[in-house]
Amino acid sequence: MLHHSHFLRTTSPLHTHTHTFLRRLSILSTSPPQCPPAPDILPLCAASRSLAATQRLHALALLHGLLPSSVSVAAALILSYAAHGSCPSTLSSLFSRTAPFSRSSFLHNTLIRACTLLPDAADLGFAAYNHLLAATPFFPDDYTFPFALKLCADLRRMSKGMEVYGRLIKAGLDSDLFVSNTLILFYGSYGELRSAEKVFDEMPIRDLISWNTVIRVFSNDNCFLKSIGLFRDMFLQSDFLPNVISVVSVLPACAALENERFVSLVHCYAIKACLGGETKVGNALVDAYGKCGNVRASERVFREMDKRNEVSWNSIIGGFSYRGLTKEALDCFRSMIVEGVRLNTVTIATILPLISELNLFDEGSQLHGFSVKTNMDCDVFVANALIDMYGKWRRMSEAWEVFYTIDARNIVSWNTMVGNLTQNGLATDAIELVREMQAHGEVPNSITLTNVLPACGRVGSLRRGRELHARCVRFGPAFELFVSNALTDMYAKCGRLDLAQAMFDISPRDEVSYNILIAGYSQTSQSSKSITLFREMEMVGMSHDTVSYTGALAACANMSAAEEGRQIHALAVTRMFDEHLFVANSLLDMYTKCGRVDIALKVFDRIPVKDTASWNTVILGFGMLGEFEAAVERFKAMKEDGIRHDSVSYIAVLSACSHGGLVGTGREIFDDMLAQGVAPSETHYSCVVDLLGRNGLMEEAVGVVRGMPVEPGANTWGALLGASRIHGNVEVGCWAAERLLELQPDHPGYYVVLSNMYAEAGRWDEADRVRKAMSSRRVKKKPGCSWVGSEDQMHGFVVGERFDPFCGVESLAFNE
Repeated sequence: MLHHSHFLRTTSPLHTHTHTFLRRLSILSTSPPQCPPAPDILPLCAASRSLAATQRLHALALLHGLLPSSVSVAAALILSYAAHGSCPSTLSSLFSRTAPFSRSSFLHNTLIRACTLLPDAADLGFAAYNHLLAATPFFPDDYTFPFALKLCADLRRMSKGMEVYGRLIKAGLDSDLFVSNTLILFYGSYGELRSAEKVFDEMPIRDLISWNTVIRVFSNDNCFLKSIGLFRDMFLQSDFLPNVISVVSVLPACAALENERFVSLVHCYAIKACLGGETKVGNALVDAYGKCGNVRASERVFREMDKRNEVSWNSIIGGFSYRGLTKEALDCFRSMIVEGVRLNTVTIATILPLISELNLFDEGSQLHGFSVKTNMDCDVFVANALIDMYGKWRRMSEAWEVFYTIDARNIVSWNTMVGNLTQNGLATDAIELVREMQAHGEVPNSITLTNVLPACGRVGSLRRGRELHARCVRFGPAFELFVSNALTDMYAKCGRLDLAQAMFDISPRDEVSYNILIAGYSQTSQSSKSITLFREMEMVGMSHDTVSYTGALAACANMSAAEEGRQIHALAVTRMFDEHLFVANSLLDMYTKCGRVDIALKVFDRIPVKDTASWNTVILGFGMLGEFEAAVERFKAMKEDGIRHDSVSYIAVLSACSHGGLVGTGREIFDDMLAQGVAPSETHYSCVVDLLGRNGLMEEAVGVVRGMPVEPGANTWGALLGASRIHGNVEVGCWAAERLLELQPDHPGYYVVLSNMYAEAGRWDEADRVRKAMSSRRVKKKPGCSWVGSEDQMHGFVVGERFDPFCGVESLAFNE
């Protein structure tokens, strides 16, 4: 499609008049009499295939004395230099030396025209236009304004374009056919489709270029049905029949709508009008059929083409890629190489994502080497594809290297790198890269924000997240669905569910919006809101998915709300979601935490293919409910079922052994874990300390703590403190308590355990000292919370409150 767009861009109304323009050469050029030019200079300039050839012609013209006096030769050389990407200073030099011999606007028009071919020569083109207006004895003609408008359109100089438009109206050229065609193109380049349509409708005379231009303008601006409608009107309301340009302009609109019927109709017309043999038409048809999903038709058109070029191959590869047929696309790429077709930047940029998806590292590295060898790695689209490929392979050093070698990065380059960093867990680097992006003058767009906001949520960077939110509000994308969802998710993961709820309330919503809050509330004291939102989804006509069910079931597990959990289970069964592994595991977790191991076992037995999480949940459930032997049996059965134990499996069974007093079994399991190569974490050691401590093996427990290869954390010291209290070992308890209060000075439970231990040992002064320390540090023990379900809602209350089904939760003190 890039090639098609390039073809359409260069085949503008200006091109059709180029030959007419050159034919007027001898009339418009009224320089003084001079020696007859070499007869082959002008045609050779038009036929020049390279910059070197143009330079030779330039030398030949100087040798024959044609320059600087011949305006026609200078004009032809300027166009040839521009067509081959020469430096703007070359054009300026030719123009300035020949300008004194010019007696019309022809030379100025030629320079403005040439500048439309060179993006870096915009200022030169506008300077030539301004010079023509202010410093010459002659005036702009009907060629000047279209060329100037084309320059404004290509470089998006809206204000300058309107100035040119005003001058052409003043000159009485607004009804000129050539000018009107260029005006349609000018307005279309800015998305001013109403103005473009108005110019088209008010044209007294239209030609084939008028129809082709308006069809292309609406197609390029995503008004696909309008573009197709204009193509139809061309048959019904004009004396012209669509030509090659018409067909290749309308086919992208048909492809964007994925309407195969429209593509087939255009295809039939192309065959009837004898346009099917045109390579450009064939390329457009291959692309359109591929995007409509009819890969067979796309391949058939490709095979029937008389002449194929690199665009043809890129189109068929792109069609396969678009439909996820990676193997077929790669086979086609190999055939392209075998047939000796030249690879270009579009080919490389199209095939690199397929190679990364198939995880073909060697082929990707080879293609990278090829792009470096052929200098294609300098192309920003190829470089972006390389960054994406290395990012998906988690090879961030190579991705960084490619990123920093791009001379002119675009917004896609920055977004790709930010997305890669976020997906690879380098959240801080992603946030810093967005700062660097802004320092380079690039403005983050909605894609940038949806990439970096999850990074802010992952590291809990609320301040940076709020800064990005403020930027969203200032520049507009805050209320785009994807951005608002990313903001809601960021606030939820940063623990600010109040802000997440506020964002949710003022934003457009979809299933993802609800799922974010359902999951966010599910692990908090406001778990009941997850269930409320789950029900609200159905009321507003949205469909639940696996994330909705897992979030709502997690909320039920957190509240031990077995009845609500059973209702959600029934809904999942009705809609066939209970067979999904994630939902089944959530059901297991919910029933075990609600004490219904009997139902949990039924759910477990019905899972056709159990994973590690399924077994771990059952083992944890049996341990929580005191079925310690059953937990160990399930642990052994897990291995017999061919499921490898992971870190969580060992934590679950060691915890069960600890609470069940199964010291020997626990030691065997810990030794097995070391033999299996599972690196023990601080949590594993805390389970072993708890296992030994609960069973009175305090010296051995202390030895484990002292010999830990990792720094003991709160879990380990807490287990040792609890065991010390049980067995009255005040010295070890004090040692553990000191470390705990250093790690978590605001945790009320540790103060209470230490105080109780001193009290049970009769050391009342120490117990009182701990209580006073707790009071001076303003540490308060959080009261327990009970849940009551009423009228399809869950209500929580603590000591000192009463529950009224009509008024909700009220304070007893208030009622008194």
